[in-house]
Amino acid sequence: MIDEKNLIRYVLRLGDDALIMGHRLSEWTSRAPFLEEDLGLTNVALDFVGRARMFYQYAAQLTGGATTEDTFAYTRDVREFSNLLICELPRGDFAFTITRQFLYDAFALPFLKQLKQSTDSHLAAIAAKAEKESTYHLRRGREWVMRLGDGTDESHARMLDALDQLWGYTAELFEVDDLEENLINAGIAVDSRLLQEQWLNTVSETLSEATLPVPETTWTANGGRSGIHTESLGYLLTELQYMQRAYPGLCW
Repeated sequence: MIDEKNLIRYVLRLGDDALIMGHRLSEWTSRAPFLEEDLGLTNVALDFVGRARMFYQYAAQLTGGATTEDTFAYTRDVREFSNLLICELPRGDFAFTITRQFLYDAFALPFLKQLKQSTDSHLAAIAAKAEKESTYHLRRGREWVMRLGDGTDESHARMLDALDQLWGYTAELFEVDDLEENLINAGIAVDSRLLQEQWLNTVSETLSEATLPVPETTWTANGGRSGIHTESLGYLLTELQYMQRAYPGLCW
């Protein structure tokens, strides 16, 4: 018998990843290197926010009462968010954003493919919709990584720096706690540990084509799933939640 509270927490984890990543990408609106990329990043941000909405709507349905998708996005505090740490890191420069997005999408696509097989029909349906977007996101990210890695001396150096900053956060993508273990055994959740080899192959192949080495970083960071975050998330939520915090229940 599945504990519905654990299912809600799992759904919220996936929604939190999407919302926070989407918000970080939205920060490039009007700031991208050129107009076409400004539109491209904004559209990818909208994809992630749309994905977050689907997960939050399902969590609200499971929770019942007056809970809505906005409840989860705008009224929870930092410690109540359970997104992966890699999603919340500051925007950084363009190379940092591209590298983060590629590393995440190389994980997200196989994750969504597996989530389509979930015994939970709602999660399977969300994954089927999101998979199409994620396929495009990964292809787009690969092209940019190769373009910047095998580009100018400056773009190559910036990509090296971004990889060095981000690599330690990727281990968290493949961690599984007791909550997920139970849902995996029930056929609901994805066992992300089984995706690590495929992820590393995708990343290694792309970095090789981009003339970039796979980092040898040994440090790792985690805690996002249990509500232990970097200080960056607090600043992000201050901006994201300002209107509802200042005017609770405001509708327009």
